[in-house]
Amino acid sequence: MRVYQTNEIKNIALLGSAGSGKTTLAESMLYEAGVIKRRGSVEGKNTVSDYFPVELEYGYSVFPTVFHVEWNNKKLNIIDCPGSDDFVGGAITSLNVTDQAIILINGQYGPEVGTQNNFRYTEKLHKPVIFLINQLDSDKCDFDNIVSTMQEIYGSKCVQIQYPLETGPNFHSLIDVLIMKKLSWGPEGGEPKREDIPAEEMDKAMELHKALVEAAAENDDHLMEKFFEEDSLTEDEMREGIRKGLVTRSIFPIFCVDAHKDMGVQRLMEFLGNVVPFVSEMPKVRNTRGEEVAAESDGPESLYFFKTGVEPHIGEVSYFKVMSGSVKPGDDLSNADRGSKERIGQIYACAGANRIPVDQLNAGDIGCTVKLKDVKTGNALNGKDADWRYDFIKYPNPKYSRAIKAANPQDTEKMMAALLKMRQEDPTWVVEQSKELRQTIVHGQGEFHLRTLKWRMVNNEKLKVEFEEPKIPYRETLTKKAKAEYRHKKQSGGAGQFGEVHLIVEPYAEGMPDPVTYNFNGQEYKMNIKSKEEKDLPWGGKLVFINSVVGGAIDLRFMPAILKGVMDCMERGPLTGSYARDVRVVVYDGKMHPVDSNELSFTLAARHAFSDAFKAAGPKILEPIYDLEVYVPSDYMGDVMSDLQGRRAIIMGMDAEAGYQKLQAKIPLKELSNYSVALSSLTGGRASFTTKFASYELVPNDLQQKLIAEHEAETKDED
Repeated sequence: MRVYQTNEIKNIALLGSAGSGKTTLAESMLYEAGVIKRRGSVEGKNTVSDYFPVELEYGYSVFPTVFHVEWNNKKLNIIDCPGSDDFVGGAITSLNVTDQAIILINGQYGPEVGTQNNFRYTEKLHKPVIFLINQLDSDKCDFDNIVSTMQEIYGSKCVQIQYPLETGPNFHSLIDVLIMKKLSWGPEGGEPKREDIPAEEMDKAMELHKALVEAAAENDDHLMEKFFEEDSLTEDEMREGIRKGLVTRSIFPIFCVDAHKDMGVQRLMEFLGNVVPFVSEMPKVRNTRGEEVAAESDGPESLYFFKTGVEPHIGEVSYFKVMSGSVKPGDDLSNADRGSKERIGQIYACAGANRIPVDQLNAGDIGCTVKLKDVKTGNALNGKDADWRYDFIKYPNPKYSRAIKAANPQDTEKMMAALLKMRQEDPTWVVEQSKELRQTIVHGQGEFHLRTLKWRMVNNEKLKVEFEEPKIPYRETLTKKAKAEYRHKKQSGGAGQFGEVHLIVEPYAEGMPDPVTYNFNGQEYKMNIKSKEEKDLPWGGKLVFINSVVGGAIDLRFMPAILKGVMDCMERGPLTGSYARDVRVVVYDGKMHPVDSNELSFTLAARHAFSDAFKAAGPKILEPIYDLEVYVPSDYMGDVMSDLQGRRAIIMGMDAEAGYQKLQAKIPLKELSNYSVALSSLTGGRASFTTKFASYELVPNDLQQKLIAEHEAETKDED
């Protein structure tokens, strides 16, 4: 394989909803380019893209698969992305390291929620888009309606380059209005027969051709001037205009294909090779310092590692993009993120599970290597003339969580090692060892996502694991003021223990004035503040600790011990054992013993006094509330709203967005536990949602009593 220059390389992401046919298209592309001799199928479990055991087991893509084809002296690096929203991390990773998106649309259903999500990601990253309507041989395919829907959603930028003469089982020909030819195929697809456009189709073809010419001309002043003068452009001029329009997202070409029958794929490949922009024509990436990094082969050597795969008998396979310079086997590089040194062994061009050794990869190219010592996903390796890091990939918040534990407690350490290894392969798996909940929590993008993780644990790692409902990180706080005092006294021969603490607790709100007096049962307590500490709590909220002890009743040296006793209780609230927050504590009196008083005595006295005061101060449980956005087809809106209302959600608003309804709500985290499963069931998998933490709010009284009772039962069992 020859070495390709930056201006000969194109990087493309294949996106689409589950079932849109990306893996099948990838097989046909590889076949047309001569990389494989026979096309595999998802059903036959022999495709280049889906080769991991879990993908073969479930019959869907879990990881983005990198492969390349050589076409007309150009190199096309293509990444086949998972279609399920549960594996969206692969699509986001791929879009960040490629320069062109092909979004497949299932000819049976038209644009789906997954289509919307993918387009939204391309919009955010400002990536060019080609729409590809697949499965034109389906009985349910209504091509004109699909195009009309797309133009309603995405606007007039959607421009047809092709249209089929017939859809359904008889699909075998289309009209291409860029080259103004009719393309026809036999039963085996492949090389099309090119003919003149039939007379009965000429008016429609010319109308679409003129619209395409006008759309192409709009992207270049010179072409626009020529279009006004001559009312036409040459085929090469149209390609140039379309290329510029792709870069600026001024045009979204629409192509037709039947990937399963290999019809239209070769023509798509021609367009990718001739029109899609090269790496050198795309905007530059910025490093973490905000500096532009130019994709130039003679620049400083810099590699970005965007994906890690773990394969049997090989170990970690590290996939990278050459951000600048050129990389060769034997190069010595520095890891900017970890401070370590690495020597690059053999480098490969990617072809799914296969790897082709190469002598050099230039700026903009994508490749992989094996057996690196200390490189993780997201790391950068640089030559001596660069010290660059990159953090341009941003993943969505998790949507589904489960507590995980090893069935055999002795396997816990192995389980954690396996989880961390798997997170290298998929950064949208988030592993949290929660001290607060005393659980190991795995967060993911959906039930499907975590089910896949469990399958891999059991089948690949040979570790039996169990999922449980994660506990909710409740918070406890006060609604009124209260006071309490406690004397800790213990005599056990020799030195004894003695400490007495009098304190007042009350709710704290930002900007509250310092206390001057308190009144309890008609008695006034004047405060003389000696010191004040404001502690921002790691779990949110504040503790304000005030020393108002006068007359030397408690030595200053015992105040840290009293604060420790208070913090012990804040970390394990008396109602449910949850963290407490937004509390002001005023220590106003106490007693000590010249011999028996020590730090431990005052810590224990403070702990008891605080707990008694807390329980008398109208304690309330707070629960985490999340902002929820649901993207749902209009015909499912009623069912989705009804379900949300049953989950204690508050509907905040509704908007129509790109052919779908966007519903906004506030919802308790407890009610989100199985929401991804319920939403999928309600809508047949055609809806999606995002969540973001909003605030802590008071739990309803009936639920509070239930939570307190459950905690008391658990505590009794532990005792």
